[in-house]
Order: sequence, then C-alpha cells, then structure tokens
Amino acid sequence: MTSSSDRSQAVDVQEPKTYEVRTYGCQMNVHDSERLSGLLEGAGYVRAAEGSDGDADVVVFNTCAVRENADNRLYGNLGRLAPMKTKRPGMQIAVGGCLAQKDRDTIVKKAPWVDVVFGTHNIGKLPVLLERARVQEEAQVEIAESLEAFPSTLPTRRESAYAAWVSISVGCNNTCTFCIVPALRGKEKDRRTGDILAEIEALVGEGVSEITLLGQNVNAYGSDIGDREAFSKLLRACGQIEGLERVRFTSPHPRDFTDDVIAAMAETPNVMPQLHMPLQSGSDPVLKAMRRSYRQDRYLGIIEKVRAAIPNAAITTDIIVGFPGETEEDFEQTMHVVREARFSAAFTFQYSKRPGTPAATMENQVPKEVVQARYERLVALQEEISWDENKKQVGRTLELMVAEGEGRKDGATHRLSGRAPDNRLVHFTKPDQEVRPGDVVTVEITYAAPHHLLAEGAVLDVRRTRAGDAWEKRNAAEAPKPAGVMLGLPKIGVPEPLPVATGSGCGCD
Repeated sequence: MTSSSDRSQAVDVQEPKTYEVRTYGCQMNVHDSERLSGLLEGAGYVRAAEGSDGDADVVVFNTCAVRENADNRLYGNLGRLAPMKTKRPGMQIAVGGCLAQKDRDTIVKKAPWVDVVFGTHNIGKLPVLLERARVQEEAQVEIAESLEAFPSTLPTRRESAYAAWVSISVGCNNTCTFCIVPALRGKEKDRRTGDILAEIEALVGEGVSEITLLGQNVNAYGSDIGDREAFSKLLRACGQIEGLERVRFTSPHPRDFTDDVIAAMAETPNVMPQLHMPLQSGSDPVLKAMRRSYRQDRYLGIIEKVRAAIPNAAITTDIIVGFPGETEEDFEQTMHVVREARFSAAFTFQYSKRPGTPAATMENQVPKEVVQARYERLVALQEEISWDENKKQVGRTLELMVAEGEGRKDGATHRLSGRAPDNRLVHFTKPDQEVRPGDVVTVEITYAAPHHLLAEGAVLDVRRTRAGDAWEKRNAAEAPKPAGVMLGLPKIGVPEPLPVATGSGCGCD
C-alpha cells in the first residue's frame, strides 16, 4: 500500500518555462517590454539566462516599424529561430509592437511557425494568446484598433531598481509625412495627472530616484482637456515628491514647446538640465514638406530661450538626412542649425522610405550616394561639436548617479560609470568604499571625449541612497521557486506583487 507521503513524492513537478523578450525601437517599446516581462512572470514564466539567444520556451519580439530595414531584420531573426523551434516541441514565438500592428496577417504568412501576433494596443493579452495558441495548436493573431488598457496599469518587470519610465500619454496627433507611428499607435491619449503622480510616488516608495516621463509628444500633454500648461504643471508637481531626485522627459515637439515648460524646467530643482528637441531638418521648405509645424527661426528661438534660462543644459536632437526633394541648399540649412544650436549629441538618420506614409510616394527621392555623403558630413560636424561641448565640462565638479552596465570597459580600467545631471556619461575612478548603482558620487571632470567624460582623480564624495539600497536588495534576494506555468488568464482585482527579480519614444517626434 502506498502512503500519502509516497504519493506526494511521486508527483511530477513541472519545470517553469522560460521567456526572452527582444526589443527594437524607441523608449516606448522599451517600456512596453518591461510590461510584457511583468505579464509573463505574473503568468509563471521565468526569465531566460542572459545570452540565451533564442534558447527559451517563449521568445517575444517587440518590433519597430520606423526604419526601412525593420521588416528584413524581423524576418531574418524569425528565420534563425525556425530550426530551433522544430527541435524543441512546445517552444512558442510571439511578435508584437508597431510592425505587428502594421503587418498583421502577413507575419504568419511569411513565418508560419510564429504562434502569436499582437499589436500595440493589446499587449496585456500576451499570456492568454500564448495559452490559446498552445491549446488550439494554431497561430493567434489579435490586433486591437484602440487602446485596451494604459500600459502603466499592467504588471512590470523593471530593468532598473533605481530608474523608471512613466508613461504620461500614448499615441500622437501629428501628421508628419515621414512617420508611420500615429497610424500604429493611434491618436494621443493622456493619462490622468493623479494616476501619473500616484505611480511615481509608488516607484519612489520602492527606491526609484530617477523617472523619465514618456510619450510620443510629451509637451502636448493636456491637449485633450484644453489645458496647454498641463505638462509644465506636471513637471512642477514632480518637484514636490519627496525622495524623487531626478526627472527627465522624452520626447517633446517644437510646435508645442511653450515658455511655461522652460520656466518649469528652470525652477524645479529635480527636473534635470537636459532637453531632447527633435529638429529633423533645418530647411524651411523641407520642414513644410515634412508637415513639421515650425520653421528654423522658431526652433532656434526655443534653443536660445532654453540656454538663457538653463545655461548648463545639454540639448540633443534627431535629424533626418535626404528627405525627398532635399537640395544641397536645404542640407546646408540643416548644417547651419547644427552649428548654431551646439547640440551635445544628435541622433542622425538617413531618410528611410516607409510604405503607407505620404513621403514614400513623393517625387525627387534623393539618390542613396548623395544621402550617404551628406550624412557623413553631418556626422563629422556633430562629432566635432560634441567634443568641443564636452571639453567645456573639464574642471567642473559634478554629481553622478552611478549606473549599471554603461561602461563596457569598466572592469579592465577599474572604473565605474554614472550619469551627470545633464545625462552625459562619465567614467570615474572606482573608490575604495563600496558604491552601488543608484548611489550618488561627486567627481571632478578631467578629460573629455566626443561621447563621454572621464573623472580620473579620487572621488570627492559618496552618498549612499535609497535607490542604492533598492539595487542591493534586488540583487541580494534569492529568486523564489516558481510554482510552474499557469494558464495566463487575467485575475480579478489588484495583481499580486511580482517576485523580486535578480539582476537589473521614437526618433520621429
């Protein structure tokens, strides 16, 4: 006769399934991927080891559709996973994000081994769709046409213990002729200010000391309620949250960038002296063809006002080279703005034709070789300016928030890395005392390179922070044993807290 204890020992305990999320594109996608990870962990999956390279039970692609090669990149990666899936019964592949919203059924036709396709508006359905695909043994394609749940209401697995994204809006009301994002993300939808502040306060309570307000066009926040000063009021409200040391935001649009926002940045101590202001082109005719509702004078006027109010502000930008019809004179106007604005860095792109956008069918597409030559000239100019602007930092004493994983050579050079208030990357000499990601150190800048700064002397001060405590707690905690994979069905009521994890907007605005 078998005892009950013998029977319990004979039960076959199912090993937890692993997942991997691969993210492409803008900060909005990065934020969405944190939500996807949280959803999967809430359904009982565990994160695959770093570097697993597809060797997971579930591989999720969170895609971008902004660049021309996005399709090729996705299908190339899917093709590499096909033989792995054949060898591993039960492995599932899911494709979400902007490209999934755009291509829909095409993905399954081109890659029939994909199990789930979901869009930008229904990321919360992923666990259910995976389970349905497993039970029904056929691909599940579900693309919602409008937002089902604001991403920040979903569970999350944040990549950082000390810094976090906070969405204030999704979608975009602009109609730029080169951009497909509004068609895929939908019209702008704003969150209630109280919900945003409540989320920030909860994050600070968990040890987060830096937040980045996130939206396709953050300074249009409040447009749906007719309050043009809603974004500056939100920045000032962030300044009242105790324990919140750094506030950043991305990305604004020059059309909606008003003086009250500049004043709020200058007068709110925890709003950092950093601004990402997309330019796209310095030519008025090209800006008109792009349907950008500002011109060169307006753009440079904003830069001038920001520098007057915040002299040490680091300003970055996005620029497109080779937009249809761009002449040499147009390109020289872009070079002129770059020289005048003195950007600390610029994210430069060669124009990429996207089907479904008005620009894709415009006449006078610029030859590839011309675009390449202009692009190289622009990059060379910006490199020179970035280096010059960084040299101005030499001799300054700065407070750095210690970062994790930002210095690839830190181990060999016995350095650590951190971010200055203006978001410049600084590598500094490792002090004798323990310093954790999220802690704050004070250093003197001794050397400047185009893309980073060095503080080669001794660290002047180390301030241990609650954010550092949160990082230490996360990394010291033993990962609890999962109970196995559940059905992934949504629970009623407030989600249970996620287990403590071990380890740590598009350029079209």
